[in-house]
Amino acid sequence: MAKDKPKVDLDAMRHSCAHVLAQAVLDMFPEAKLGIGPAIENGFYYDFELPRTLIPEDLPLIEKRMKQIVKQNQRFVLKEEPVNESLEFLKQTGQTYKMELAKEFMDRGDDITFYENVMPADGKGMFVDLCRGGHTDHTGQIGPFKLMSIAGAYWKGSEKNPMLQRIYGTCWANRDDLDTHLKQLEEAKKRDHRVLGKQLGLFAFSDLVGAGYPMFLPKGECLFGVLNEYITGLKKRNGYSFVRIPHVAKEELYVKSGHMGKYDAMMPAMETADGGRYVMKAMNCPHHFELYNSEPHSYKELPLRYAENTAVYRNEKSGEVNGLLRVKCITQDDTHHFVKHDQIEEEIDMILGLTKELFDKFGFENFKAQISIRDPENPDKYFGDDKVWDIAEKKLIASVKRWGNEYVIEEGEAAFYGPKIDIMVMDAIGREWQLTTVQLDFNQPENFDMKYTGEDGKDHRPAVLHVAIYGSFERFLGILIEHYAGAFPVWLAPVQAIILPVSEKFSKYADKVAGELNKAGVRYEIDNSNESLGKKIRNAEMQKIPYMLVVGEKEAEEGTIAVRSYETKKQEALNVKDFVASLLV
Repeated sequence: MAKDKPKVDLDAMRHSCAHVLAQAVLDMFPEAKLGIGPAIENGFYYDFELPRTLIPEDLPLIEKRMKQIVKQNQRFVLKEEPVNESLEFLKQTGQTYKMELAKEFMDRGDDITFYENVMPADGKGMFVDLCRGGHTDHTGQIGPFKLMSIAGAYWKGSEKNPMLQRIYGTCWANRDDLDTHLKQLEEAKKRDHRVLGKQLGLFAFSDLVGAGYPMFLPKGECLFGVLNEYITGLKKRNGYSFVRIPHVAKEELYVKSGHMGKYDAMMPAMETADGGRYVMKAMNCPHHFELYNSEPHSYKELPLRYAENTAVYRNEKSGEVNGLLRVKCITQDDTHHFVKHDQIEEEIDMILGLTKELFDKFGFENFKAQISIRDPENPDKYFGDDKVWDIAEKKLIASVKRWGNEYVIEEGEAAFYGPKIDIMVMDAIGREWQLTTVQLDFNQPENFDMKYTGEDGKDHRPAVLHVAIYGSFERFLGILIEHYAGAFPVWLAPVQAIILPVSEKFSKYADKVAGELNKAGVRYEIDNSNESLGKKIRNAEMQKIPYMLVVGEKEAEEGTIAVRSYETKKQEALNVKDFVASLLV
């Protein structure tokens, strides 16, 4: 029987690699000041204040020194020193950022610990870093790694602080895993939605409009419309009622909901001439709560599902926005389910079923759920008492278990008003994305004094489920562009077919074909340019249009079209009626 492979602690390996990176950089720049160097998804990074700006050619030199350190099998040794001695050591070494961190640890009552890299032969110390740990035993246990890129990063993420230089790296348990990751990154570059979005004429950004505010061109708006039509139809078939709310509200609404003060991405308040203070909505739930409270409700109405596809506005840092994946104007397919407590699990089952249907539609596979619960170390971050939270968390876990897919539980990732389920999917090249969110909330119904009349004629408190299946249209569209590499399935493609007349002589027949496509509801274009047929085909290929319909003398005489598929590259003669019928399959 084959032996199981030993379990590898990738986080420890990656954090250890970050220490080796810091040691190598200090060898190259002895005056460097160190920031932080955590393990992150797929790798690690370390922030530095350096005497000069790094260039890409520096990375192989640093990497070479790192490999030398790894081969020396330097041991990671924990050092605990009295507070005063620790601060004095950091002061003497000139490590001002580390000293700032140490003082923060001291103010919180946390221990101040260091890890020293020690040569195994003579015990000579080679490098010391302020660190809480999570290391391999020695550097020789670090797996294959590669330095990837250099970026700017504000100290502690604040634009008020100095800009440091961040070096990113990736580290894996073995060479095969590293090579697979690097190949995936290469494929991801080809699928970059920002590049494809420009090439396909889907969206644009403007410095005058502002970072994080995408503008959609006609083809991008068409994609938006198809996504909107699909999710709206899916929800209507499952008993959702659509509502509409304004994009602003009084500041008091968000004070009441608790978002002001607890949610740091709220837009700044706007003051009107009469002294009123209004805020662009960062979420829709407080408005929907007010809608719920505008009418009396009976137990017979529940579950009541308010749905809306609408924009919210979040004050994300400009340095954190990323194409469509992270924007400041976010169009959510938002829903709020008002339910009796004994309906919660059945309602979540219905939502997870909808989610599965949607994922199948878009060709996503390997679903996984992440259940986000409270951080037991920071109870002040959350509304409500422990009993309510315990019930909510247990109900979410029970629902995900019934769903039958893989799941993980993450402490400290819950929203301040309740635990949540995030559904992760794997795209065409094996990357994991978080999509659907389901949040269970017992606290806001209490906060907003929501009621329904029960069978006993008395008032009862509903629970609320906050649900977004796409998450956001912008982010979902960015993911789809990369998932499909811009070659959308026919039902989703903004242009489903392009008519290519062989020459101007066949323009009249091309218009006749266009008329039939138009009546059938097919999204089409006609290329009436003076280019050769070969150039027209190449242009259509670049636009990744599913079907090219070539019309020339033979087609005009026979009343057919030569249908060329982008996916298969095959061509066949069809009449327009049969072609349209094939699109509907």
